[in-house]
Amino acid sequence: MWIVDFGLDMPEADAALFEAPFAHITESVRPQRATVRNELEKARWWLHARPAPDLRKAVAPLQRYAVTARVAKHRLFAWERTGGVIDGQLVAIARADDTTFGILHSRMHELWSLRMCTWLGVGNDPRYTPTTCFETFPFPAGLTPQDTADQRTEALAGGALIPAALPAPTRAHAQAIAQAAQRLDALRQNWLNPPEWTRRIPEVVPLGMDASPYPDRIEPRPGLPEQDAKALQQRTLTKLYNQRPAWLAQAHAQLDAFVAAAYGWQDYQADMADVEILRRLLALNHARTQ
Repeated sequence: MWIVDFGLDMPEADAALFEAPFAHITESVRPQRATVRNELEKARWWLHARPAPDLRKAVAPLQRYAVTARVAKHRLFAWERTGGVIDGQLVAIARADDTTFGILHSRMHELWSLRMCTWLGVGNDPRYTPTTCFETFPFPAGLTPQDTADQRTEALAGGALIPAALPAPTRAHAQAIAQAAQRLDALRQNWLNPPEWTRRIPEVVPLGMDASPYPDRIEPRPGLPEQDAKALQQRTLTKLYNQRPAWLAQAHAQLDAFVAAAYGWQDYQADMADVEILRRLLALNHARTQ
């Protein structure tokens, strides 16, 4: 979806130079904004009411960052390209490396987030609250948000990204996690948008830029049979995780094993009880807060 975004403080006169988008929001947004009680929102009707300056600043140096739905049946993370505007129902993690992505998508973080989350909606779905689910989560030593705060990354052979300048033992763990996370994401993308059913169309290049800041547009291939086109529309991450085919479970199991190794859990097995994993994470959390 496209959204009209004039940034944090573009004057109305400058926004009006973008004729078509400005005409659209004049017709569609201005009448609604005139009814709100907040006088600043009324006066700056062409700008987003909550433009999230801190988020924009945090992701500005990155080409991508991780996002997860605030309320969802499954705790899934995906990549978002910098330059877009995300909905308020998404939580953003300002990191571009596959290592952090893999840790967040591990069984360890999922169990912790389910224990520390709130619950919402008719289906009583878990609600990911950053203050309790993310800020309290004890990442493996050397790979915490504090350790990766500079956001610098290093590319491995094959394209996976790890945090830059890690010491040798930590780097080895980061590399294993990153490659497993990259494989997981590639497998999911191939299922969501099979190359035999879809094609990628480069997005427009804005004036003054050499390349488009927007991700490629993924479309059904011309002439795709109706049955395949309908099946493609049904391919979502939620449905994939509802089905949880063997290849997906195996990819997650491999990722979990590498994350456990980063914690130093040499006795970890896939059948380790959830309560034992939570016990170890809680002990680590307590040790770091003392």
